[in-house]
This record gives sequence, structure tokens and C-alpha cells, in this order.
Amino acid sequence: MTDASNASAGRPQLAEPHLGAVLASAGLDAEYVRAEGNHLYQRGEDGREVAVVDYAGGYGSLLLGHNHPAITAYAQELLQSGVPVHAQFSLHPEAAELALALDGIVRRETGDTEPFFAVFANTGAEANEAALKHAEMDRGMRLGALLDSVRSGFDAVRDAVRDGSATVPAEVFARFGVDAPGPAALDMLIGRLAAHNEEQAGRPPVFLTPEGSFHGKLAGTVQLTHNEGYRAPFRALAAQARFVPLDRPGTLRKIVDEERATLFGLVLEDGRVRLSEHEAPVVCAFVLEPIQGEGGIRELSAEFVQEIQDVCAEIGAPVVVDEIQSGMGRTGDFLASTRLGLRGDYYTLAKSLGGGLAKISVLLVRASRYRGEFELVHSSTFAKDGFSNRVALKVLELLEADGGAAYRKAAELGDRLLAMLGAVREDFPEVVKDVRGRGLILGLEFHDQSGAPVPAIAEAARAGLFGYLVAGHLLRGHRVRTFPTASAPETLRFEPSILLSDDDIAWLETALRDTCDIVRGGYRRPLALPAG
Repeated sequence: MTDASNASAGRPQLAEPHLGAVLASAGLDAEYVRAEGNHLYQRGEDGREVAVVDYAGGYGSLLLGHNHPAITAYAQELLQSGVPVHAQFSLHPEAAELALALDGIVRRETGDTEPFFAVFANTGAEANEAALKHAEMDRGMRLGALLDSVRSGFDAVRDAVRDGSATVPAEVFARFGVDAPGPAALDMLIGRLAAHNEEQAGRPPVFLTPEGSFHGKLAGTVQLTHNEGYRAPFRALAAQARFVPLDRPGTLRKIVDEERATLFGLVLEDGRVRLSEHEAPVVCAFVLEPIQGEGGIRELSAEFVQEIQDVCAEIGAPVVVDEIQSGMGRTGDFLASTRLGLRGDYYTLAKSLGGGLAKISVLLVRASRYRGEFELVHSSTFAKDGFSNRVALKVLELLEADGGAAYRKAAELGDRLLAMLGAVREDFPEVVKDVRGRGLILGLEFHDQSGAPVPAIAEAARAGLFGYLVAGHLLRGHRVRTFPTASAPETLRFEPSILLSDDDIAWLETALRDTCDIVRGGYRRPLALPAG
């Protein structure tokens, strides 16, 4: 029920009233009474159900469709059996089974020989937040070990100089402004080196991520979301990110060089003291989506991915692959990153992992990177519950059945849907700028319509609302449900389930052709929007 309808009934709208008003203004204030397969159902004025083709797909959460019968039946069976949902701080064999299943699939697909440990969470943003926290804990422990090693070197040099078995060259003292060699001068030198090191070690961590990224809206993850409108109000709350351009080779290395921090140590060599330099870990991690979802359905290039992996290997920073929207088979592979040659140190998965019913996500961490201590400082009341883990196991069973038939279906349907979108673009080149994506995560980008011949369309485009105007028309005029991507509002997303039919694709084509005809001013009927 919208804000207006509540007000007319004398009932205040207290659940996100501002958002409700925004939905109403775009004609997206729909209420759905049932969901099945690739469709949602509204109640018509005559009381009968009206089907809406769902191309939003729960923002990618519904690869297997709404209320998949096998998952729904299994969920009912679990609840009726009294499965313990809340049994925190105890053994969870179903979580261990799910972790093994995920590890096996990821290693099979990537060819990796190392196991991946699992940290479970509830949402994609929470899994990404856990990844940031784990990466920072790892960075802090590596930095602490480096500082301890440097301090041990100071102690060894001090002892060697005092017992006369080593000397410090004058140039070492001179480099740090210490004039006279001797025991007191050595203490002064070590003091200055230690102060420098503490200053450098105290620099805040920096996360790297591509321009256009979206990794959630929690306190930490929102700082890795490129859209400044989401990020700026909370800038002071968390570690900052540097955004790397997608199409400028060499920029990543330049950014890393700007962030370098050097610690100085002293080492003994043949009775002489030498200055040593050690790079402190400032870059905490590189976090990326192989196909940017909210950034406009943009796939990273294999060349950019290789540069990321090379640079991160040089500085010892982990690569965190956010597969929350693109993973779980949506592209035709379990991981969208596989075909890019991308091998992550961390992976995050969510959305379709819960089969459209359970709220579950997971962080997978490479064994050589994993810090077991993290398990004692990070937890969640609703993570790793008996119900969600079992549902996720059922989802993996369905995806893996018949040799991965679900993956092949996603690829096949994606090719057909992409071909249809491409045909629309060819026929309306002045309206549609680009069509892109892979499998069942596709985007259709419109040209800037701020100069469109239809005044209402031009005005919406200038206000940054064109994509929502189109989405409202598709819903009201054609019973097609989709939305613009969050940080690229000129791009419509198409993330249906593998239950998508030929009729669904044909229905969308008719709707898009009608919309494009209106936008270019060649059709008399206006966009179907709410009155007023």
C-alpha cells in the first residue's frame, strides 16, 4: 500500500514513507500477492490475478525462480521437522557440509589446489563487510610481525655495537641527521627510525576497487561503492577506497606507488651495520566484481584483471572477488570470474545461494590467507543457522544436477535474450546506446535523453530519473518488471530466472520496442505513468 493510499485510509505510513513516495512518482508502487517461477502476480480491479514478467529477479537472487517447488517443499519439511534454527556457539555439521560443497565447486571451476575456508553471513553486504574485516585483520597481523622483526634487528645491532663486534658507518647516521657516532648516537638513530616506522605503520588502510563498483551499503562496504551519493554521507565512518579507472593501463600501479609506505631497519653484515628497507602493507585488498551489477552491467576486461592480479601479487594484497550478483551460475559458470582468468584470494557469494527463500551469504578465504583468529572476533546471530545452510545445500544440489544443466540453461537463455536486446538496439540506434553482459545478467543502456523530443522524457532525463520513468512504463503499460542499475540509471537490468520462456522474451521485446518508439517521438501514446 502506498503512502497516498495509507493516508486516504487514515493510516500513517511509517515504513519508509519517502521511498514509497518515490516509487509512486515513477509508477513502481506495485503490490504483489503471489510469486511463482519467473512471474509475480498483482490483484486486478476485478479481483483476479494479473501476471507480471519478473526481469528484476530479486536483484539476481532468483536464478531458480520464485518459490521453486523443490526448495519450497524442502523448506516446509525442515520447518515441520523442528530443525534447530538458533543453536549458536555449537557444532553445525550442515555448515561444514555446505562449506565443503562450495569449496569443491570453486576449486573444480578455478583449478585451484588450495582449499577455501568459509565464514557464513546473512546478506551480500555482510559477506563483503566480513571480507574487509578479515583483510584488515590479516594486514594488521602482517604489519605487526614486520614491526617485531624490525625491532628485533634494532636490538641485535645495539648489542653488537656495544660489545664491539659491529660498527655503524657514518653515512647511516648522516642520512637521519645524527652527527656523532657512538652508543648515544646509536640510540638516537634507532629512536628516529622507530618513530618513522610507527608513523608509517599508523597510516590507515586503503582499499582499491574499480570505478563503477558496488559492494553494499554497510559502514565499510559503502566506502567501496563508487556512487558518491551512497558513500559521501558516511565518509568518516570507515576506511577509504581509491577507485581505479577501468580503461587506463598503468594507473593501478601508479596508485599503488602513491600509497607505498617504507619501514627502515638495521641489519648486520660482516661486522658492519646496514640500513634495510621494508614495504609496509598499506593496501588492504583489491575488491572487485567481475561483472559490475549496479555500475551498469559492465564486465571487466581480461587485461585489467591480469594487471590487478600482477600488482596485488607484487605487494602481497589479497584479491577479493565479489560474486554476489554475478555468481551462483547466473553467467553460465558458477563464477563469472572464471572466464576472465581471475583467481581470487577471497570470494563472496549470496543472493541465489538462498534459493529465493533463505537469507544466507558466505565469504570464502584461501587457506594460505585465512586467519583462524577471525572466528573469535566476528560473528552474527543469524549466520550459519540450520535452516539456511540446509536450503543452500539443496540449491547447490539443483544447480549441479545433470552435470550442471542449470548452468547450461543460464548460458543458453542468456544468449537468446542478448540477441533479442541486440536486435532492439539495431532498430533503435538513436535510443539504445549499448547492450552488454553475459548469461542472465544483462544490461540495456539508453542514450542521454535530456534533449528528447518528448518534454516529459527530456525532463526526467535531466533529473536523472529517465531509467525509472521507463521502468514505470514497462510495469504499467506492459506488465514487465525491471529497474535501472543503482549507479547507472540509464541502464536497465535484466536478471531473470532459468525458467524464462520464449513467450517471456517475446513479451519483453514488444515492450521495449514500444518504449523505444515513444522515446524517439514516433509514437503518439505517452509513457504509461500514474496520474498527476
